[in-house]
Amino acid sequence: MSATGVVRRDGEPPAAQPSRTLEAAGAFRAVLWRDIFVTGRELPIFIAQVVLQPLFLLLIFGKILAELGYTKNGYAQLLFPGVVGLTIVLTALQSTALPLVIDFSFTKEIEDRLLAPMPVALVAIEKVIFAAMRALIAGTVMFPIGYWILGSLPVHASGVPLMITVMILGSLVGAAMGLTMGTLVPPNRIQVWFALILTPLLFTGASQYPWPSLSGLPWFQVITLFNPLTYVSEGLRAAMVPYVPHIQPWICIVALLVSLAVFMAIGIKGFMRRALS
Repeated sequence: MSATGVVRRDGEPPAAQPSRTLEAAGAFRAVLWRDIFVTGRELPIFIAQVVLQPLFLLLIFGKILAELGYTKNGYAQLLFPGVVGLTIVLTALQSTALPLVIDFSFTKEIEDRLLAPMPVALVAIEKVIFAAMRALIAGTVMFPIGYWILGSLPVHASGVPLMITVMILGSLVGAAMGLTMGTLVPPNRIQVWFALILTPLLFTGASQYPWPSLSGLPWFQVITLFNPLTYVSEGLRAAMVPYVPHIQPWICIVALLVSLAVFMAIGIKGFMRRALS
């Protein structure tokens, strides 16, 4: 039998698979570019929404309380990495969870994406990547804001590779968490779940304090280990203020990779269940 006559077990010629792969890749790029284009048109509004809370957190705790003498010298330097990590994770989580709830329950816009010539799982992955990109933009914007408020930033050339790595992983983990929440939580309960999840996430993520400083509160120190934001905050702290006690960077990276794998697996499974139901 000639090479052109070979047929796969499922009856599909071998040449069809590469063409479908290219078609799916093209559809993926088109959907991602559409989301980027829409965000670009609303960029000022998006920036205002995502940086307002961390801006005031940095202003009050890093500037006002320091000038009033209620915080120690240098606290703003160890607070800034935590604020950047908080901005990244919360932006990614909200940029995935809320649109998914709206798409699946009200606008049904997700149905248009599901009709695109690409696997259903790729639609979920596109949501995660797009939310991670939004989170990285928000986190990057915090640097000029931090310089404006604090007058200086704890950024050193030697720590930039680790800082970028942690920011990328943190944005992906936050988006994966949003994918999980947006597909598993019923639409009529999403506001309740946001209140139940975001507040503990905010205060148990080591964004306002170094994790080793909790040694006197071992029960709370253990609780914070289950929050992925802890490893983003500590990883950025290791990159920016390495002289402050922190979790080892390799532990932060491994923890974030494990968190990403777990939340992506749960989130994609939930997305496919909702999409195919």
